[in-house]
Formats: sequence, structure tokens, C-alpha cells
Amino acid sequence: MKRLALALPLALLAAGCAHPAYVSPVEITRFIGEAPMALGRGTIAIAPAPGVETDTIEYAAYADALRAELAMLGYAIVEEGGEQTAIIGLESFVADAGRARSPVGVGVGGSTGSYGSGVGVGVGINLNSLSGPPPETIERRLSVAIRFTEGDRPNLWEGRAQMGATSNSDYAANALAARRMMAALFTNFPGTSGETMAID
Repeated sequence: MKRLALALPLALLAAGCAHPAYVSPVEITRFIGEAPMALGRGTIAIAPAPGVETDTIEYAAYADALRAELAMLGYAIVEEGGEQTAIIGLESFVADAGRARSPVGVGVGGSTGSYGSGVGVGVGINLNSLSGPPPETIERRLSVAIRFTEGDRPNLWEGRAQMGATSNSDYAANALAARRMMAALFTNFPGTSGETMAID
């Protein structure tokens, strides 16, 4: 019975100590060029920014999310030769949350009930040893620039977005993160030039 008395509170502690998932708001900034009336019309192709690899799951997820947003704006999406081009820039890295945390002492009282005398047991428990190390945080940064394909003209529109999500979050997956960041970036398109805002 002593074992049973200790096992129950320890199991409850272990179940309650799992690290919660975290997802930050998406922070966005947009810039509008000198020809805003050209936005949201005509044909547009999607291309990577210099240094962005196109044969990755990450790029495919963001390109798919961008196609959906551009189509909702009224663009006709083409594979190449569009009147305009939307250029995707991507950056992601993993931030280690670290493992050095102070242990937490927990007092557990146990009793054998009517089958024996009461037993008081003091147990020192490090909660981090039950839940494991804190999850890593995946930081993502996205940029999209829309410009005329022909000629060396300034961007028609540019947007930047960033967010963080722990590795135990649904948004650690590229597809969900891409849709969330693109949806935030194109909220109330084209937005207010130069304004930075956070979108949940």
C-alpha cells in the first residue's frame, strides 16, 4: 500500500508537468510601392529569392500558401512568364530553450489507511526530470516581394512576417506555419505602408 500511495501522486505530477506548446503572434510589416493600382490583377508567377532552394518541403509549402493568397486577390497564377512576379524569401532556425533550471521540491504525504499506521513521506522531485527538457523553438522569417517581371523597376509591394513556435506545437509543421504566416501577411492587403503589427 505504501507503493500505491506514492505511485498515485507521482503519476499525477508527471501528467501535469508536460511543457505546453507555444505559438507566437505573427509579426508583419508591409511596404507599398508607387503603383498600388497594379496590384491584384493580371498574371503572376512565383519565384524564389536568391539562395532559396526550391526542391524542399519547406519551399513547396510556402509556394502553395502564396498561390492561394494571390488567387484570392484576383491574380491569375502562371508557372512562368507572368506580367508580375512574387518572390519568396525564407529563413528558419531552431532556438534551444536550454536545460538548466532550478529543481522544485514537492512534499508528498502518503497513508496506508485502515490497514496500517499513517506514513508521512517527504519526496524531493525535480519536475523537469519528469517532463523532460523544454522544447526547442522554431523561428521562421518570411518575405514576399511583388514586382513587374520586365524591367528594373521598384517593388510594387513587399511584406515581411515572422513567428515562433515550439517543436511540440502543431505549427512546427511547415504546411500549417506557411498558411498561418501567408494569411497574416496578406490580411487587409495591401495594408498600411511601413506599419508593423502582430496578428494572432
